Amino acid sequence: MAAAHGQFSDHPDQSDGSARSDRPEPGGEEESGVPSAFRRAVEALRAVRLRPEIALEPTRPPQRLAPHAYAVEAVATEEGEELADGRLVLLHDPDGHEAWQGTFRLVTLMRAELEPEMAADPLFPEVCWSWLTGALEARGLSYGEASGTVTRAGSYYFGGLAERRPATQIEIRASWTPREGRGGVPDTGGHLAAWGDLLCQVAGLPPSGPGPLESGGGGVVSLPQRRGPQHR
Repeated sequence: MAAAHGQFSDHPDQSDGSARSDRPEPGGEEESGVPSAFRRAVEALRAVRLRPEIALEPTRPPQRLAPHAYAVEAVATEEGEELADGRLVLLHDPDGHEAWQGTFRLVTLMRAELEPEMAADPLFPEVCWSWLTGALEARGLSYGEASGTVTRAGSYYFGGLAERRPATQIEIRASWTPREGRGGVPDTGGHLAAWGDLLCQVAGLPPSGPGPLESGGGGVVSLPQRRGPQHR
């Protein structure tokens, strides 16, 4: 699996969004204006290799949520069928953010299509949320200020579409603050690996043995096999 090789978002005047220079200035800032802590956090994301069932690639991050942002998107597949998709965004504000209680924030959107009878379980949203927190805790990651929503949406077809099976989609929107380590840089690689664990659970993929950046996982139950996510 290829690592994500996205570009920084804080130079919208450049067609590829890339930083103007890789040479650091004295004081920990890059000539491009990208803080060294953010640069190291992004480099850690780029170094992560997820399971072969997950296709991970960079995507254009939001431009107005924070001074600096980086994003990846992924699709979990099995035998050519898309089972779940998601996006993970890393935000950074060197001055800190009161709501974040830190200078970094991770934001995610994840979707998968479920069998209707599975989504009818009244405890299902709580289970999905526990997967997120459990994935982070299984890897020993420190985080705070977690918040989000779990949404179920059903589609039923009538008339000329009556032959289609009912479809139910689960959507997880969440954000959390990764605790900063040495040099003010959080373990973003570990958080991306945990996010990949969550995507596999939502997709219903069986657990895999630990590999590079895959230690500390396991002990979690995935949903049974299901159809893939609906496209927006």
